[in-house]
Amino acid sequence: MEELKISEVYRAQQVLKDVARHPRLVGPTNLVKDSQVYLKPENLQYTGSFKLRGAYYKISQLSPEEKAKGVIACSAGNHAQGVALGAARNGIKALICLPAGAPLSKIEATKALGAEVCLVDGVYDDAYNKAIELRDKEGYTFVHPFDDPLVIAGQGTIGLEILEEMPDVEAIIVPIGGGGLIAGVAFTVKTLRPDIRIYGVQAAGAPSMADSLRNGDRIRLDNVSTIADGIAVKEPGTLTYEACRRYVDEVVTVSEDEIAAAILALIEKQKLVSEGAGAVSVAAAIFGKLPIAGKKVVCLVSGGNIDVSILNRVITRGLTKSGRICTITLDLNDKPGQLSAVCDIIGRQGGNILSVAHGRATGKGGINNCELHVELETRNSEHVGQIHKALKDAGYQIL
Repeated sequence: MEELKISEVYRAQQVLKDVARHPRLVGPTNLVKDSQVYLKPENLQYTGSFKLRGAYYKISQLSPEEKAKGVIACSAGNHAQGVALGAARNGIKALICLPAGAPLSKIEATKALGAEVCLVDGVYDDAYNKAIELRDKEGYTFVHPFDDPLVIAGQGTIGLEILEEMPDVEAIIVPIGGGGLIAGVAFTVKTLRPDIRIYGVQAAGAPSMADSLRNGDRIRLDNVSTIADGIAVKEPGTLTYEACRRYVDEVVTVSEDEIAAAILALIEKQKLVSEGAGAVSVAAAIFGKLPIAGKKVVCLVSGGNIDVSILNRVITRGLTKSGRICTITLDLNDKPGQLSAVCDIIGRQGGNILSVAHGRATGKGGINNCELHVELETRNSEHVGQIHKALKDAGYQIL
């Protein structure tokens, strides 16, 4: 990071002027009651992610000799597509090493952008090792997904765009995986406007940067597990860790339920589809993880490439977290009229019953007792509490 100059970010901005989209800020939104929250929707970027910026700028700065040999990268997602498009726009060969188990949709999307795909047995680390092997053997230039000054400079153009559009912004919230995005944004913004607060957010199941900063040195996690697959990184980069240590004010984590709720809020309230990695910034704002009350804030929505096969599950998780769907289990005396009475109470409280499962209890109550599982739609968590209270007041035991 000592070698990176703000002039490099401005040069990247000129290179990307007619290449990347420059999505304008959305807002102020109604996502957080006591803050003016705006969104920088990089999910609307070409390839659906900010990754195009850094990958394209890195490729554009290669020498003619390097371009002639082509580039290689390792990714199962957004970086692969950014490198593929960047290489195609520069008229050079791109080879992407992917784990053999990568989703077919991502493999086909990478091929559709003109890259060759090398499927490698195993996981990401195996694909990475293969990419390095081929780099050394064939002379490709390896385009790192985050730990490269030129890639970081490309991502930093987002910071320039935010400052140009909203000079009075007080805080910017950025997702963190390997750290390339926040390194670029934080370096750029703090260089030009050190008074602006820069906050980073990671998934609680992949807190590599948060734990490294707390530890005082980079650490490598044994495993990561999160629906935010775009930021599921075991170890931050050398450059990106240093940038976060120097320029980032605070890094927090958000839970899986909070991420799901943020995805749902973006769909319902802003008509924006975000992947889990892109929604963590919004999750941190919604669930009060950062000191932004009364401030003018920009949440960076870094990408929108969520696998549609899991979107339904994520939405259901988000509905549950926000109190829009709940399941109530009751211990009932199994006699005529009980089911009808319970449904009547729920109906009078405004709950909409989705399903009912009724079965004999086994050891949890009396011989003539049964368990009743009721799944219902509700307005919010307070509404769920009202229904619970009405059932208890009527003498029913909630398990």
